Amino acid sequence: MKPFKYIFWTLYRIWFYVVMGIPIIILSPFLVLSLLSERTYPIFFLMARGWGRFILFCMGFWVILKKDQQFEPGKSYMLVANHTSMTDIMLMLAICPNPFVFVGKKELAKIPVFGFFYKRSCILVDRNSSKSRFEVFQRAQKRLHQGLSICIFPEGGVPDDESILLDEFKDGAFRLAIDHQIPIVPMAFADNKKRFSFTFFSGSPGRMRAKVLPFIPTEGLTQDDKKELKDKTWQVIYGQLSEFEKG
Repeated sequence: MKPFKYIFWTLYRIWFYVVMGIPIIILSPFLVLSLLSERTYPIFFLMARGWGRFILFCMGFWVILKKDQQFEPGKSYMLVANHTSMTDIMLMLAICPNPFVFVGKKELAKIPVFGFFYKRSCILVDRNSSKSRFEVFQRAQKRLHQGLSICIFPEGGVPDDESILLDEFKDGAFRLAIDHQIPIVPMAFADNKKRFSFTFFSGSPGRMRAKVLPFIPTEGLTQDDKKELKDKTWQVIYGQLSEFEKG
């Protein structure tokens, strides 16, 4: 039985990259045109949302989404969630209607086809470079001034230890949210690690539960409140993940 599982997992991984790459290749002329100007980014975002939903569907994932609060059209937010899988990107695109920009690690830009558009549409960070982190802050500020939202996975990466439910948060998302007085949108992704983790021989079709938790306002906060805001957001997401673990 075990050899069949390894064959399935190998084919499942290959299938993921196939369904990820084919729409990008087909839509590439339109994607390139939509990235020529920052004003046309919302058009790119609509195509990216369709791409994300297409991948989730083709992988056999069905999204079960609950929202404690609704997004307001045209409003900027700081989107934060736990990070355990490459499918976090697709799920975030599928459930958030307001155009946003990812802040993500530069290593993903090396993925063929996907990486070409990833590095042109996202804000890339080299977490080992203080200069890179400062440039990310400047670029994120520019995007927020354009009326977009920002998505940051505040754990700063995927923990090597998959038993960790939620790792410690970095400061960047909360510093930006306070600077621009925009709400934090905490989200909990329950099943992405089980469905498609970074461990090669793992994964399966199935449910993909997600919950948009009550927004956390930042009006009137200063950088002195950053740690309290970060800890509050961590507790909210951790609490929901713990609830998911029970069910």
